Amino acid sequence: MWTRTMIWVAVSASVTGQAKGEWRANSDHVKTSSQRRKDVLYEEERVPEYVLPDPLITSQGEKLKAAAAWRKKRRLEVLELFRQHVYGRAPLDRPQRMKFELFEEDGAALNGKATRKQVAVFLGGKSGIRVDLLLFLPSKAPGPVPLFLLLNFKGNHTVDPHPAIRLTESWTRENDDHRASAKDRGIRVSRFPVEAIVDRGYGLATAYYGDIDPDFHDQFENGVHGVFDSYKKNQRPKDAWGSISAWAWGLSRMMDYLEKDEAVDEDKVAVLGHSRLGKTSLWAGAQDERFAIVISNDSGCGGAALSRRRFGETVKRINSVFPHWFCDGFKEFNDKEEELPVDQHMLLSLVAPRPVYVASADLDLWADPRGEFLSALNADPVYKLLGTEGLPTTTMPGLNQPVQGGIGYHIRSGGHDLTEYDWQRFMDFADKHYGRD
Repeated sequence: MWTRTMIWVAVSASVTGQAKGEWRANSDHVKTSSQRRKDVLYEEERVPEYVLPDPLITSQGEKLKAAAAWRKKRRLEVLELFRQHVYGRAPLDRPQRMKFELFEEDGAALNGKATRKQVAVFLGGKSGIRVDLLLFLPSKAPGPVPLFLLLNFKGNHTVDPHPAIRLTESWTRENDDHRASAKDRGIRVSRFPVEAIVDRGYGLATAYYGDIDPDFHDQFENGVHGVFDSYKKNQRPKDAWGSISAWAWGLSRMMDYLEKDEAVDEDKVAVLGHSRLGKTSLWAGAQDERFAIVISNDSGCGGAALSRRRFGETVKRINSVFPHWFCDGFKEFNDKEEELPVDQHMLLSLVAPRPVYVASADLDLWADPRGEFLSALNADPVYKLLGTEGLPTTTMPGLNQPVQGGIGYHIRSGGHDLTEYDWQRFMDFADKHYGRD
């Protein structure tokens, strides 16, 4: 049983008494969005009153007063609650027959600035699932480099147009036949400013999320579910892993490789994700403590945004449109967010004391920027208990005014996207915590 001892969240600051420079949603954009989708809540004054579960109160009602109690007890409880009610249970261990194969390397990529590598990760031996990992590493680094790891939406060939980058053979949303095509090379370069990343002394590693689990609902017969599930058809338990859990598990398998690459500083790998893959990076980082920094970009419902606000995308909406993302147990909270034994500030808390960064976008009301900030704010007590700086503000910052402590946050101009502005702030954050600034 979970306790109903809770904390009130400071929602009033979102309507009145705002500090100078605090972000407010553009009123015209709110009006237009509300008119376009009358069934979606976009007006802050209509957010229902709610209370949040206190991450520092155990299921027996005990208030934590020492960091050791979080580590030994409460953190394990919270992880279990998310596995049971939100994301489901992935296999805890790496596959025994997993293999890595370097199949391409170019030491003069990006006009000599980088070494490009392509590594095939065989999750069940060579007869099982193949995930291609694409890496760019600074050529002139004096030693192992810190690195950002993230999944991509359209295939590695869309990150950089070089013809040597292998086209995925997995199902994609692109093209009528759902197969990758050479004409799509480089169509996502705006989200991957590889040269800027390398110039800052960081490496980049990315893999196509569809190599791990294709993003459509087929009753969990394809991707890693088809290989690693042992459930009989139509007998999956309520806490069986969904696609977000599968993608997060896949990120940990990529980390298994990065630990072995001597050019990578395995102690300085940041996991990053945008949108549904931001939900994924948070869940991966919450479970796998090898990730030194955890970053969410525009992740919204089921990611960084508080579910109880019911602002923009809701639990019911996300479960209805994407029934394969979460475990079936999450569907029990459709229109019942207040009954959830967790909320997303507790997901961020699971990263503590490691640094976590949440990024929002001004026009992305669907992802609830204020709800994302409030999640970071309400994770702060756990960070403070564990002796870190936490979030260095109690009010939401203005546009393009990042705040960076043990918890970082910014809201930038523009809409739902991963931009070079975001990347520069993430690298600033990594510089701070790696002592590179």
